Amino acid sequence: MSYVKFSLVLVVTTALAGCGASTQPHQKAEESGGTIKVRTVTAAMVDWPSGRKATGTVRARTTAAVSAKVMGYVREVRARAGDTVRAGDLLVILDARDLEAGVQQAEAARAEATSAMAEMENGISAAKAQLALAETTFKRMESLHARKSISSQEFDEATARLRLAAAAHEAALSKREQLKNRIRHADAAVTSASISRGYSELRAPFAGVVTERRVEPGNLATPGTPLLILEQAGSYRLEASVEESMTGRVRVGQTMPVSLEAVGIHTTGKVSEIVPAVDAASRGFLVKIDLEAAPGVRSGVYGVAEFPGSGRRALAVPTEALRIQGQLQSVMVISGGRARVRLVSAGERRGESVEILSGLEPGETVAAPVPERLTDGSRIEVSQ
Repeated sequence: MSYVKFSLVLVVTTALAGCGASTQPHQKAEESGGTIKVRTVTAAMVDWPSGRKATGTVRARTTAAVSAKVMGYVREVRARAGDTVRAGDLLVILDARDLEAGVQQAEAARAEATSAMAEMENGISAAKAQLALAETTFKRMESLHARKSISSQEFDEATARLRLAAAAHEAALSKREQLKNRIRHADAAVTSASISRGYSELRAPFAGVVTERRVEPGNLATPGTPLLILEQAGSYRLEASVEESMTGRVRVGQTMPVSLEAVGIHTTGKVSEIVPAVDAASRGFLVKIDLEAAPGVRSGVYGVAEFPGSGRRALAVPTEALRIQGQLQSVMVISGGRARVRLVSAGERRGESVEILSGLEPGETVAAPVPERLTDGSRIEVSQ
């Protein structure tokens, strides 16, 4: 037992002796070395805005799924993912041979009805002439019958011929109206068939960028199935999930800074829509924030929006005063003409300032920026 204690004492003594040997020359080197010029700032309490951050994904404000209205095989696709298109540009062409046949049938029916109209007009003219003759004959017979020059039988026959001529004329006029309706229906059929034929050509509803291509030539296009996804260029918004505790504090029209770190964009957004329903899984509600136009913004990018708060007092120093080594955060406190390492806990960064949560007191002086060769105990000379 005594041998174990003696060994432990020997190890500790040896270690302390080694530390002393390595520390003393280092201290002498610091004492004998020259001074290092540094610039300094004083840690001070400042008004620190407090806000809530919400993360989300950038989406296009206007998105369209280009799909067919009629079933048909795809003959040609003129756009690929990433292509920029203008409103009305032809994107997809379907095989329209059956639709073209429908147009031709409708046009043939219209031509047949139109040609029958000339014959019908001739029939109306003949019926009108017969009616005029019957009216003249009836008047003559009526005069003779009044003078007892003809028998009642002959007068009745003249009356009957007048009625038959009038009925024939009315029938001819009625048939003409029926033929006109037939022509109108034929015109409508031609229009409908032409519109259906037009459905074989799918065009861009607005100017934008094709983000997805889901069809190739030869595929069967069915109504309602997206063939291309089109986004309106230059019109994006951040759809962010905001924690439910912010309910009532977010309002439409509110502006806030938005960061898209992946593409290096810092811009401003404005709340355009608030979805009041709270998601049971995330305990947040969706807020749609319109973004200012900026090059490089595209859908799918991760973004962070910072909603302003009431503000608070915080101890802050310039970000260039903070030194980070792995998990350790420190500043160089200047005291008595020397620099001393002080471990600190840093908080949020705002612009060129960083919040110090612990390890530093207001009024203390720190080096900013920190020279690379500045170490603990180095003599310093404050430069302006």
